[in-house]
Amino acid sequence: MRALVVSNMLPDARHPERGRFVRDQVDALRRLPDVEVELHEFPPGGAALIEAARRLHRDHGGRGRHAARLDVVHAHFGLTAWPAFAARARIRGLTVHGTDVRHPRTRLATRAALPLMDLIAAPTAELAHELPTRAARRARVLPCGVDMERFHPIPRAAARTELGLNPQAPCLLFPADPTRPGKRYDRAQALARALSSAHEHPPAKEWPGAEAHPTQGGTVQLHTLGGVAPERVPLWVNAANAVVVPSEAEGFGLAAIEALACDVPVLATPVGVHRQATEGVAGALCAPFDVERWRAAAAPHLNDPDPRIAGREHAEQYSATRMAARMAEAWRELLERSGT
Repeated sequence: MRALVVSNMLPDARHPERGRFVRDQVDALRRLPDVEVELHEFPPGGAALIEAARRLHRDHGGRGRHAARLDVVHAHFGLTAWPAFAARARIRGLTVHGTDVRHPRTRLATRAALPLMDLIAAPTAELAHELPTRAARRARVLPCGVDMERFHPIPRAAARTELGLNPQAPCLLFPADPTRPGKRYDRAQALARALSSAHEHPPAKEWPGAEAHPTQGGTVQLHTLGGVAPERVPLWVNAANAVVVPSEAEGFGLAAIEALACDVPVLATPVGVHRQATEGVAGALCAPFDVERWRAAAAPHLNDPDPRIAGREHAEQYSATRMAARMAEAWRELLERSGT
């Protein structure tokens, strides 16, 4: 089975983290037997969409060295579906991720592409239900998943040493770029302030070598991601006493799954997959944001030198390996139906 995955989330120097979950899925697909996958990535923006269509037509439009038609062309994010039409394929798929369904302008382009798709995928059933009725009926829940090899428990002292962080100072991790309004950095700041006012340790020193920018409120440091290389993110997760994900909305909620994979305490709002992923995990919290409730849940983790929860087994059900196998099975099923 020959597949082409198309993504408009090409990383750059400012955003090395962009689109990593798509590349993780591609890597997992490539490990499957009898699956050959090529990835075509391009940066966001209108000009890049036009250039991507040109390149895909050149390489996969029936001319040149890729004259043979692909079995599958699968696009990630609604806008990406349009340049992906330049590649010839037996079946076409699209995974929506959230903003492409919810943004006032982007959702129009996404909705126009949906009837032309053989496979419509969404990371959660909730997001699938936000699609137009006919598309929602056809949609399948097919997340990208977490790389369980990259995200695993690392001793907190070792992670902090590698990052140049104070080994004793309690800290929280807000695992997103704080400039993204839907991630609600303001809530994480309010939680850090509430915890700081009650914490008994002396004020934390800002230690050199940190790659994120801590916001210090008294004694509890709040670190953020954004512009951090994906290979370094597991260190930040393991360095934290707790990961806080107070998002307004999520297409999936991969950051919470990554924390669970590291057995790191996580507090998250009930959006995306958070509720299902944290259900039954002692020490994790999934609840609407309330600063006092979240403070009470986070406080015990700040007094533990290396607090851990039994989250990895729960994260395993969302592993990139399992999710890739489900995607490949969906492709095969549609190819068998097409008979072409």
